[in-house]
Amino acid sequence: MLAGIAAELRGALGILAKRDVQIPARHLSGKAGAAGTGGAGHAVDRPVALGDDCAAIPDGDGYLLLAAEGIWPAFLEGDPRFAGYSAVMVNISDICAMGGRPIAVVDVVWGTSAGALEPVWEGMVAASRAYGVPIVGGHTSARSPYNALAVAIAGRARRLITSFAARPGDVLVAAIDLRGTMHAEHPFWNASTGADPARLRGDLEVLPALAEAGLCDAGKDISMGGIAGTLLMLLETSGAGAVLDLEAVPRPREARDLSIARWLLAFPSYGFLLSVRPEAAGEVLAAFARRGIASAAVGAVDGSRRLTLQAGGERQTLWDLAAEPLTGFAGEGAR
Repeated sequence: MLAGIAAELRGALGILAKRDVQIPARHLSGKAGAAGTGGAGHAVDRPVALGDDCAAIPDGDGYLLLAAEGIWPAFLEGDPRFAGYSAVMVNISDICAMGGRPIAVVDVVWGTSAGALEPVWEGMVAASRAYGVPIVGGHTSARSPYNALAVAIAGRARRLITSFAARPGDVLVAAIDLRGTMHAEHPFWNASTGADPARLRGDLEVLPALAEAGLCDAGKDISMGGIAGTLLMLLETSGAGAVLDLEAVPRPREARDLSIARWLLAFPSYGFLLSVRPEAAGEVLAAFARRGIASAAVGAVDGSRRLTLQAGGERQTLWDLAAEPLTGFAGEGAR
């Protein structure tokens, strides 16, 4: 059973696409930083680690967070309104995943006609209003031979949750809002568009609250590639390994036809994977429970640099990062 699941995960587009990140990793050689000072007088001359959900630029007593997401073309073509909504939503998730709070987003939208752009803009505006994050600028063209969408975001954090701080001995905590449905065509679990905006904002506030309370400093949002791909990226940047207990991963009970492999590759509208010191795990789980978010301890971090799947008394190696890098940012930004 596990061998088949591992083979399906290894061949999944959502995970294989992460290898594309090796291109910028190779060109940047894992080093980033800007000499000098920002226009507002904020120092940015300290190194900025690469390979995280956002660029975390030291700024005063905290960090300025910058991130961007491009939308999968097939998704944009097939469901342009939800693609527009998701473009804003996933950027907000990136900011919160690092213990931050979003400030504003900008967009880059190309369309073959004004009509092609309308549903995209409707979706972006709907997400902006639901999450209370303004769209403050960008670029729009209705004279393109193709449709394309990317959104960038700025945020701020007092204390960081990063991809570089997972340690052997940590408890892996998965937190997912299961009050949703799977997209009919694409691997997206939508628990956002029908939810109360106040609840959406309150649920996201859990992440910066955990960071500021000193309860968590390592983790990522569950993105394309699902739990499996997200955990691989977290382990790679942290230079660690882990055992993932598939039977412990929170799953929607009503989705009877949803295989475990498909769920492990799903991109939830609210989903986070945190690496937590054992003494803080109980408080972290309780924080999500208070918001009605399903969460569980789903494994443990070790020093193997391998991701091992566990279920039904079996174990199966999914990926050996020491032998086969995924993104190419292995340990480059370790703090």
